[in-house]
Amino acid sequence: MASRGSALYVRHRRNLGLLARFGVVGGSGVIVNLITLVVLRRFGPHFDDAVVGLGSSGFNLRWYHVFSTIAFLVANLSNFQLNRSWTFRSSRVSGWWHEYWPFLAVGFGGQVVGLAMLTLLMHPHSPVSLPTDVFDDSSGLRNRLYWSQLIVIALVMPVSFVFNKLWTFAAVRTGRLDLADPLFEEDLRVGPHP
Repeated sequence: MASRGSALYVRHRRNLGLLARFGVVGGSGVIVNLITLVVLRRFGPHFDDAVVGLGSSGFNLRWYHVFSTIAFLVANLSNFQLNRSWTFRSSRVSGWWHEYWPFLAVGFGGQVVGLAMLTLLMHPHSPVSLPTDVFDDSSGLRNRLYWSQLIVIALVMPVSFVFNKLWTFAAVRTGRLDLADPLFEEDLRVGPHP
């Protein structure tokens, strides 16, 4: 029993190490995302204006949806490269495009969910909208769009980690199970564990 418990501890320790690296990369991605969002907000149209009406539904695609998606694409590319070379260390094993498309697909899945959450946080009649008396857009720290984007990122990141670990950078996809835990490559060189 002790060996099974010790194996579980090692596995969870490895996953926590990967999650920590993924979090550091994610933190840099948050900065890239927010800088992109600030630039787009500053030089683009007002973020709450409608871009296109969605049929007869009464809903609109708004500029904050567009800004959020552009910020996502820029941060996604940055995060992919850092995760590929540092977090999961898969750059030596698989081609860039071969891994980027699954990473982008996972990111787009998160972005779709994130856009729904962003809409709920931004729409004044939503039960979870950020209060406009506090977030009155009078300064960067009181901007509803920035806080909404941060909340969305915080909620989507853990799910993104799991999908990227299990699918995008997974050894199963490449058929190389020895790459499943890149933080412990030295253990793999010694040979199989009993």
